[in-house]
Amino acid sequence: MGPPDVARRTRLLRLPTTGPGDTSALAAAIDAGEVDPNTIVAIVGKTEGNGCVNDFTRGYATLALKMLLAVTLGRALSEIEKRVAIVMSGGTEGGLSPHLLVFCREAAAAPSPGPRLAIGIGLTRDFAPEEIGRAPQIEETAAAVTRAREEAGIVAPADVHFVQIKCPLLTRERVEEAARRGVSPATEDAYHSMALSRGASALGVALALGEVNDAPEQAVCRDWSRYSGVASTSAGVELLRNEVVVLGNAPGWAGDLAIDHDVMSDAIDAAAAHRILKRLGVRGDGVAAVLAKADPAPSGAIRGRRHTMLDDSDIHATRHARALVGGVLAGAIGDTMLYVSGGAEHQGPAGGGPIAIIGRV
Repeated sequence: MGPPDVARRTRLLRLPTTGPGDTSALAAAIDAGEVDPNTIVAIVGKTEGNGCVNDFTRGYATLALKMLLAVTLGRALSEIEKRVAIVMSGGTEGGLSPHLLVFCREAAAAPSPGPRLAIGIGLTRDFAPEEIGRAPQIEETAAAVTRAREEAGIVAPADVHFVQIKCPLLTRERVEEAARRGVSPATEDAYHSMALSRGASALGVALALGEVNDAPEQAVCRDWSRYSGVASTSAGVELLRNEVVVLGNAPGWAGDLAIDHDVMSDAIDAAAAHRILKRLGVRGDGVAAVLAKADPAPSGAIRGRRHTMLDDSDIHATRHARALVGGVLAGAIGDTMLYVSGGAEHQGPAGGGPIAIIGRV
């Protein structure tokens, strides 16, 4: 596998939203000719829902974006679903600002002298309820990641710096459908199914990129020594398949964007962000996007100090974690328009998580 024959460029728009159904900023960019909707391959965004099973803001936002693209391109919704990966993550606790990251893949006259931001998209088949959190989801995800990396022309797994995945969860209806067929899902707890789906998807990334030698389904949400340093997975009720967005640097691409990543060892590891900024050589307006995972430390402590995130019966721990990590990174970056996703099972070490920054170099 080598660089593509034709030069390509990744264009990235970071657009604010006033609510889950707000697509006005993207519509304005299309109308102004700032972006050709035919080139849009992925949209990653944050909505202000609760990020839990019943967070329907994700589906609302996804449908609004699909409808905008369908009308703009004159295509059916089913066609949009085949060509654009849409990953909406619920939860903008603390100061996190709702927004969209719109990724476009354009033709370019000539590649840049060095590697530039490359993007590849992979879609799995729909999963049956009993496959979520189990081997089929791990294996199908690994295959989709490999296809997306090859599509992007990213030669080495080490050149992949972030893999964003939207994955399904189990609802009562889906559990009962499995029972009627005489099969049992990995869990009947809808909320726990989110963790299992995220974990299996992350292990699929780790397997595809050689970060682990094997990824048995028995390891999902049990063996925390197995994890990916670049995976970011978000579960939602609005889909049945995994939608995969692979971001890395590759030759043959043009433009001024590059990506780098690090792994936060815990929720207050701002040094990870500073290391990335230094390697990219960017600051302030040079930061085009920040993507990170957040998770409450399962030990109940951060650097020896007790935290209460796991004991709060009013606000779920993942919501606390998003707010905490969002605040830490906002201070480091100087911006609150950050993509911080909760639930980091097998995504970085326990209590920590991957962080990637896309910068204009």
